[in-house]
Amino acid sequence: MSSSPRLRTAARDDPDAGRAQPIHPPDPTKPPQPTKPPQLAAAPPAPEAGASGRVRHSAARERKQHAILQAAEGQFAQFGFEGASLENIASAAGISRHNLLYYYPNKEALYQQVLDDVLAQWLAGMEDMSQGDDPQQALRRYIRAKMRSSRARPDGAKVFTKEVIAGAPRYGAAIIERVLPRLKAEVRTFERWAREGRIARVHFTHLMFIIWSVTQAYADQQAQFALLLGKPQLSERDYDNAEALILRMVLAALAPEASTPAPVAG
Repeated sequence: MSSSPRLRTAARDDPDAGRAQPIHPPDPTKPPQPTKPPQLAAAPPAPEAGASGRVRHSAARERKQHAILQAAEGQFAQFGFEGASLENIASAAGISRHNLLYYYPNKEALYQQVLDDVLAQWLAGMEDMSQGDDPQQALRRYIRAKMRSSRARPDGAKVFTKEVIAGAPRYGAAIIERVLPRLKAEVRTFERWAREGRIARVHFTHLMFIIWSVTQAYADQQAQFALLLGKPQLSERDYDNAEALILRMVLAALAPEASTPAPVAG
């Protein structure tokens, strides 16, 4: 067997290299030399988690949760709470049922999260209106936000509608807790505008109900509207036309010079 290049090089530099060296017994006349403890190689530093690693992990988790919520929204919109299954939701999200349960412990928790997400988007539009000073501009922004939500997120609107039509058995408390205070704030804004002579005085609570209903219809009944218009789906122009007409009707009802009967309490 041939020697390695390193040994051949060492043999050229030192003739005794690679040759067995004689073992000499210790000299009893010399005191023993203390032995040094073996030097351990320093362990490589442990990799730090670092902010970038945490950000990547967080971003991946958020993407997975977003995919789950999107899939759940579609399934709940089509089949309702009772008809949707975790197996079908997981399949639509491209993950296993076991993986889904890592993020949401049960179907109830997932359903609540979908509704929370839909409601948060809706309430954001209401808050924007209450902060406006010009009734026309504030209503235009609010109606536009509601129509955009119906167009961009019809499944979310349908999930909410199905829950309410059923009597809100799983989300009634959240609606009272989160929507009612915002509705009262909106009514106070309308009343302030009426006192300032900017709008006519009508039953403002029912006005909000009407705005919600007519804008919601463009999510719940978009398939029927498209069918009656002879097209596969509503176009952006259809939504723009509906938005302009809804705004025109609301502003006409609130015109200060309009002669309106006093609202009946209740």
